[in-house]
Amino acid sequence: MRKKVSIIGAGNVGASLAELVAMQGLADVVISDIAEGVPQGKALDMSQACALWGSSSSITGTNGFEETAGSDVMAITAGLARKPGMSRDDLLKANAAIISDVTSKAARLSPDAVIIMVTNPMDVMAQVALEVSGFSPERVIGMGGVLDSSRFRTFVAWELGVSIKDVEALVMGGHGDSMVPMPRFTTVKGVSINELMPAERVKALIDRTKNGGAEIVAHLKTGSAYYAPAASTCEMVRSVLFDEKRLLPCSVMLKGEYGIEGVYAGVPVVLGSGGAGKVMELELSPEEHTLLKSSADAVKALIDKIRND
Repeated sequence: MRKKVSIIGAGNVGASLAELVAMQGLADVVISDIAEGVPQGKALDMSQACALWGSSSSITGTNGFEETAGSDVMAITAGLARKPGMSRDDLLKANAAIISDVTSKAARLSPDAVIIMVTNPMDVMAQVALEVSGFSPERVIGMGGVLDSSRFRTFVAWELGVSIKDVEALVMGGHGDSMVPMPRFTTVKGVSINELMPAERVKALIDRTKNGGAEIVAHLKTGSAYYAPAASTCEMVRSVLFDEKRLLPCSVMLKGEYGIEGVYAGVPVVLGSGGAGKVMELELSPEEHTLLKSSADAVKALIDKIRND
């Protein structure tokens, strides 16, 4: 029986993710969106492209949720995108209502699925989805760390003039302004970037990574990033579908790891068929731990704001 990936939200991120999953033939795809005709049209277009990709994936577009029943993975991209000058946190209340609605409808039809949250503010929306779905925490995961680490890798490769294939990067914490790029664990062929460039250049790359999404929004004027978010989500989808057990920086509900409990934050985690497996606890310096704790506190403050409003 073929695997099924349902994508809730047919905007730029959702459609790009559907394209990647179908192009690689990873699973059958269902695209759900409230905009009448949009998911159907995009699904039809991609279905015709499958002939050229040599893919046997079937792609279905719908305005409902019935077609998503029995999904192995549900990627939630629905919600409002950032506009210039808008932070991820500005999206809080509007997207919380959207995520609560779509998660309750989709989770009921796919009780064994793994949910990958993409919508911003991503860590907060993952926690909303966890509470609404009633799923175990291992099966509700946020995407942000993979994306942020990808951005960090890119900037490091450009700075040093090396192949991005030789760069490994780690970004922890919340997917927002308080994210924590980790230069000590960001390497080129195993050598920390702290050994390869001056401290001021490391700081500049950290700052650019933190503002990576905003930089794209400023260029686009009327939209936000979608190619890299979709590719990041696809990497997670593949690891879940094929139980690859990739060690990826994902946002998960922490249960005391790194001294943090009861909040979503990005940490290195083994990702497989059951969702988030073992959290790898790195030996952090006091400064790194303080930054990570502050980032988790920022996420918790937004959760508290939703609950108290």
